[in-house]
Amino acid sequence: MWIETKTEMREPSRSQASFGRKVFDRLMLCTGDMDNLDKYIKDKSFVLQLAVWGLRGVARVILANNPLSGAVILAALYWASPWQGLLGTLGVLASTLTAVIIGQDSAEVAGGLHGFNGMLVSLLMGVFSSAGDWYWWLLVPVFLGSATSVFMFSGLTTLLDNWDLPAAVFPFNIIIVLYLLCTGTNNPYFPHNPAMPPGALEPNNTELIAVEVIRGIPLGVGQIYATGALGPSLLILGAVVLYSPLMGIHAVLGSAVGTLAGLSMAVRHESLYSGLSGFNGALGCMAVGGLFFTFSWRTFLFAIASAFLSAYSDIALSNLLGTVGLPACSWAATLTATLMLLLTGSLKEYRIPIGQVKAPERNLRTRSQWEAGNTEDRESTDV
Repeated sequence: MWIETKTEMREPSRSQASFGRKVFDRLMLCTGDMDNLDKYIKDKSFVLQLAVWGLRGVARVILANNPLSGAVILAALYWASPWQGLLGTLGVLASTLTAVIIGQDSAEVAGGLHGFNGMLVSLLMGVFSSAGDWYWWLLVPVFLGSATSVFMFSGLTTLLDNWDLPAAVFPFNIIIVLYLLCTGTNNPYFPHNPAMPPGALEPNNTELIAVEVIRGIPLGVGQIYATGALGPSLLILGAVVLYSPLMGIHAVLGSAVGTLAGLSMAVRHESLYSGLSGFNGALGCMAVGGLFFTFSWRTFLFAIASAFLSAYSDIALSNLLGTVGLPACSWAATLTATLMLLLTGSLKEYRIPIGQVKAPERNLRTRSQWEAGNTEDRESTDV
């Protein structure tokens, strides 16, 4: 009788554990690269496929490849500014549709690789426009610039594949600088605000506010999408954590490193408060800390070094380009990450081929399996 009662008491706990495990497994399907979703939508309507491709493109801006993360980020952009959210949506759709029309590689299109540069181009055009929100004529350069990014991405990919390097956001950085140079600050149709160098002197020696500096760290993550509001920035950070907790940690760490670099160079307080000092550091840290390199204590230190180099390079480039009213955008992080991928030595062993890059946790698991397989092979050939 006692045994039967004990068994009956155990059964609910087992069923609860089984239910909890099923819920956990379902939640895990929403993290990482969500490869199963591609199989599900393969035979669905083109509109649904385009939506998923576009959302992957939205997330690719912050080095993630998860359509659910992309949806969260898009919601954050609409929260921060409906006009900016609309521009970002049109930019990613224009570039993705252009890639489909000109027959780009279907796997690249489905992975959002032709969408993120178009989105960034449209967002920055909106940010620097001095014509205000809902200036509909701005849609003309938004569509043209986003479409042009596809051609530039395709050409640069062919060139950089020789060294197994990604085209990354080189197209965005090139197009936005060319656009701002072409239009100028006083253009009657597409005027824009000039960028201010971070090294500009503060008026009346204003004191630094520590709370605002700390607040600027999460804003550095939001500035990757050109948003300076705290709520949307935290939502964007949450989208990164949804894709990869490891990348979320590196994003905050990189932004903090960028802020520290800005403090050491006495940049304008507004650059610290708004997160502009941190976003290149965040990108540089994320690129190395588990995405293009398998995570380890060596690559962790490597990621911190990449964040510092990205941040200091951004300050230098911003001061240089700011003299003619141009922004440095993400040139610093892009060039730094490319340089890091070209390094030789022991760190090269942790390098992941561009075609095999997945979520950092999956990269780590894949490398562990590969090393275990190599160990078994060596043991089986030992005499």
